[in-house]
Amino acid sequence: MPVDFLAWAEQIRRLDDALGRLVTQAGVIGLSPPDGREWFELLRHKLLPQANAAPWLVVAVVGGTNIGKSVVFNHLVGQAASGVSPMAAKTRHPVCLVPPGFADESALQRIFAGFALQPWHSEQNPWTECPEHHLYWKIGEHVPPRLLVLDTPDIDSDAPVNWQRADIVRQTADVLVAVLTQQKYNDATVKQFFRHAAAADKPIIVVFNQCDLTDDRAYWPEWLQTFVTETGVDVQLTYVVPYDRAAAGKLTLPFYAVGRDGRSEPRVGASLRDELATLHFDAIKVRTLRGALAQVVDPTRGAPAYLDEVRQLGASFATAARTLGDKQLARTNWPAFPPQPLVDEMHRWWDARRPGWSRQVHGAYRFVGNGVLWPLRKAYHFVAGEPVDPLVLFRQLERQAIIAAVETMFDELTRLAEVGNDILRPRLQPYVGGDARGRFLAQVVAAHEQLPAIDEQFQRYIHQRLEQFVRECPGYHNWLSGIDHAAAVLRPVITFTFSLGLPIEHVLHQAATQVVTDTVTQTALSQVALHTGATVAIDAAATASASGGIKVLVGLFQDLQRGFCEQRRHWFERLIDDHLLGHLRVDLERGAAIASEQDFGQVSDALAQLRALAE
Repeated sequence: MPVDFLAWAEQIRRLDDALGRLVTQAGVIGLSPPDGREWFELLRHKLLPQANAAPWLVVAVVGGTNIGKSVVFNHLVGQAASGVSPMAAKTRHPVCLVPPGFADESALQRIFAGFALQPWHSEQNPWTECPEHHLYWKIGEHVPPRLLVLDTPDIDSDAPVNWQRADIVRQTADVLVAVLTQQKYNDATVKQFFRHAAAADKPIIVVFNQCDLTDDRAYWPEWLQTFVTETGVDVQLTYVVPYDRAAAGKLTLPFYAVGRDGRSEPRVGASLRDELATLHFDAIKVRTLRGALAQVVDPTRGAPAYLDEVRQLGASFATAARTLGDKQLARTNWPAFPPQPLVDEMHRWWDARRPGWSRQVHGAYRFVGNGVLWPLRKAYHFVAGEPVDPLVLFRQLERQAIIAAVETMFDELTRLAEVGNDILRPRLQPYVGGDARGRFLAQVVAAHEQLPAIDEQFQRYIHQRLEQFVRECPGYHNWLSGIDHAAAVLRPVITFTFSLGLPIEHVLHQAATQVVTDTVTQTALSQVALHTGATVAIDAAATASASGGIKVLVGLFQDLQRGFCEQRRHWFERLIDDHLLGHLRVDLERGAAIASEQDFGQVSDALAQLRALAE
């Protein structure tokens, strides 16, 4: 084989491998495989089996119903290998005769990959009716070397399976012997078949069968001209064969050569078999492979057009993904976490960092203070009513925010399911139909009931942020440690104030004045309490300058509150992904990325290489 055939074969295999993977990926997101498209069938039935094989020339006798196609085939191979019947569409499977000495059945199976090989036993074998594509083969005593000759099912049969088999043969063949008659040369189905052959640059040999050599002499050139004009085929040789049933049965029908345009005087004793034997096999093989390759790389009808479909579908998925993402379906107006539980958690962190003696002092103050203040607290609550647990109130507000978010989300999903693009709309229908809203809302509420107010993850987050604060603001931490002893004196007063619900900033200011005379400390304690609304001033207000330290501490406290809300939002988003939209988002993102995947790029690159080789 010529050296460039090896390069063709390598790129064709590369194209087929990458294309197979790409077709699978595209099928997952809804794009139909290219099976049945002419370029794809040529790739499978012509290029892959034959690009790197020995140059066997495949010659197929093709035509419509009741035109003596099998008769022409039997004359061509010099024996009755295909059954002759007056019944239409009797030949259901192709028959292939190979030259004497041919022993490579594996090569035959590779060339005719679209068929299951069957040994030929009788003329009636191709009449067998079955759904599988069979090809019956045997050695022909008179078949020229390197020639594979086929009879085929009718190309205009009422049975679609016959069309499929005839198409596979057409795609596989190098030369087509078109058997035509006065009735069939202008048939629409026949012409469509040969238009595909012309597009793949198949050489055509025309045989006008069942002719009257005298009366039809003026007409067959016109028939041929019409046929060529309507199909675009390249006719290499033209023969006319008279109608003679007796001679047909004896395999003695004469074939008259009349030139490429059909206008030459009929030449007696012409032999179609000899003409085929003298064809330039290698040149024809190169031509037909190049013709098939041109179909595969054609930008409007070949594999590039399929790549465009994949690219456009990927763009549609990207648009759908953006549409879904832009809606921020999980958006919520999350309630702020109550200050006091956060202060308590910060206090536990700080208490764990105190030296043992300091922890004991502060613990004693808390113990004594709680004991002393218990009767006063009970009396105050008897008059003012039991206080509402801030965490209970917070979880109620959370649940209300979640329910509102779910309702808003489903309203938006329902709208998108009605007006979204063609990719998004059908995929959203299962999510909004029936009782999907009620089922998901029940799942969310149940999941929220199992969610603690402060989980271990948020506790770790608080401690990490406080540790970061200590590292980044060592001066504040040192000063805070310095006033920690003075704060121990203030703790009972502040605990009493918070327990009674009195204006803490006022009492805290008075207590600070009595115990700590430093003006900076007084200002820091009272201002942080005013900003946070809790006893955080005792354990978190530490600064080298009053105004700057307060801003830092208030900012830290607010960051912790925002961090909690972000974690809750992330929990809600994960819940949506796990139980509602996760698979849809993955589906859309996978579809959006298909044109950037490696296989898409490999198909595109292999096509570029083949296009350069075919020029």
